[in-house]
Amino acid sequence: MVAEKEELDDAGLRIDCPVLLTERLVMRPPHDDDVPDLVVLADNRHVAEMLARMPNPYGKAEARAFIANSKAGGFGGAVYALTRSENGALVGCAGLNQTDRGLELGYWIGEPYWSQGYATEAAHALVDLAFRATAITSLHASCRVINPASRRVIHKCGFQYAGQGMLNSIVAGKVPVERYRLDRRTWSSLRSWAHS
Repeated sequence: MVAEKEELDDAGLRIDCPVLLTERLVMRPPHDDDVPDLVVLADNRHVAEMLARMPNPYGKAEARAFIANSKAGGFGGAVYALTRSENGALVGCAGLNQTDRGLELGYWIGEPYWSQGYATEAAHALVDLAFRATAITSLHASCRVINPASRRVIHKCGFQYAGQGMLNSIVAGKVPVERYRLDRRTWSSLRSWAHS
């Protein structure tokens, strides 16, 4: 069963995009200086085919459009460039986006940085931001059924399986996805357990 749409207006899902610091990441809004690194990391079919809106090939025009759209609030929620705190290297992007179901967590990591825990680290920070900065009762996430790495990130954040659906991917076409949901009460419990 797919979770029902969140009962908040679009303005209730808008989030100021504060800089977030995690153990190894500085999460900040994307800016024009990110264009070369975005092109290097995002111009990868293995990344794009797991996402809905990322085209392939991905060049400077696509990177500039992404940055302009994020600055204009075109995605709703909040959009972040994920950079390593030690050297400022861009490792990927993540965000909280408005969907027909409500606020949804999304992320991608450039292939050179896969399997290093960056997606989980960013996802934890964004889950906390979503519940602290909005009045949502639940947060959503989804992943392609063929993406076990993304599924592990979602599970590590406490999301529970909520059903299957289809995703229209620019690169892969119409593909099956698993949908997940994390409610505020579960998030609150997980936060208190982590600090015990």
